[in-house]
Amino acid sequence: MPEIMEQPLFNFTTYPAIGEDDWRYIYATAEIRAIEDKLLGQPFFAELAGAKNIKDALDMLSGTDYAVSAGANGQETEQMLGRRRSEVRRLFERLIDNEKIVEFFQSPIDFANMRLAIRRLVLEKPLSDDYCDLGGVSVAQFEAAFSDEDYGGLPEHLQEGIEAGVLGYYKNKNVRDIDFAIDKVEADFLLDEAMGVGGVFLEELFRIQTDLTNIKTMFRMKYSNSQLRNMFFDDGYIEPSRLAQCLEAGYDTIVQNFLATPYQYVVEAGAAGLQKENSFIKLEAACDAHLNGFLKTTRYITAGTQPIIAYLLLKEQEIKMMRMVLACKKSQIEPEIILDRLAI
Repeated sequence: MPEIMEQPLFNFTTYPAIGEDDWRYIYATAEIRAIEDKLLGQPFFAELAGAKNIKDALDMLSGTDYAVSAGANGQETEQMLGRRRSEVRRLFERLIDNEKIVEFFQSPIDFANMRLAIRRLVLEKPLSDDYCDLGGVSVAQFEAAFSDEDYGGLPEHLQEGIEAGVLGYYKNKNVRDIDFAIDKVEADFLLDEAMGVGGVFLEELFRIQTDLTNIKTMFRMKYSNSQLRNMFFDDGYIEPSRLAQCLEAGYDTIVQNFLATPYQYVVEAGAAGLQKENSFIKLEAACDAHLNGFLKTTRYITAGTQPIIAYLLLKEQEIKMMRMVLACKKSQIEPEIILDRLAI
């Protein structure tokens, strides 16, 4: 059994610093404070998960942002969730008053649209009509660029991503290589953007997200006995070499390697879920819960962009959880399984 490695060093116990107050945002922050208490908590979602059926679950949504008609079908429910996401994005863009930060949060949507388009391009499938229209690049611009195979009008980082994705695919003709190649371009771009905005919050947020992504990748590679060792991003706090070493260790040793670190609970949950249930559900929930905990530390900020950013991400997480719970109720999945995945 591999020896326990020296613990990674962190300059924080659970969450890093989130920056100082910015009094230019005193009124915007006050507007967020007035609505953030309306975010649905764990008790509500637990009750929703325990509903007898999808009809009862939909009835419980009356009086919330997610109210729909009693007989709403899946398409109508999805349209409602899409409207809620569009609304919170518009609120965010109105309050943040910082074009670079707005672009930072639009970029992941642009990269997601690009992945979809490249997959269809290399597989010679018709162009998709299900792009997300909340990115910085319009759907029409995406469709025109890929239809004409002329990418000069797209932002430089997307052009770089397209080149990386196409080259990545043709090396081994493996669609998964598209995602990895684009993920690397996206990670480098977002880190540069986060550092360039000027505050510590975005940079710390990005590094935490990178660590959590790497931890999930490590567990998935270990579970599948993958022989790859270069799948980790190097922009987080945890060194990729440490994660690669974990692939050779047992689950108990992996847990010991993260004792007394900010990610101890996440790793414990991931290892337990795989050992006992062969499931990634608890790992995903623990990662979401850790990130949500960091976002909620912004409630100690009196004025600044931090609470506005946190509200956007927490609301989008709420929408994701709502979609998941309703889909599970429609499929008659047991409440206990749904509860394992909840992270609010």
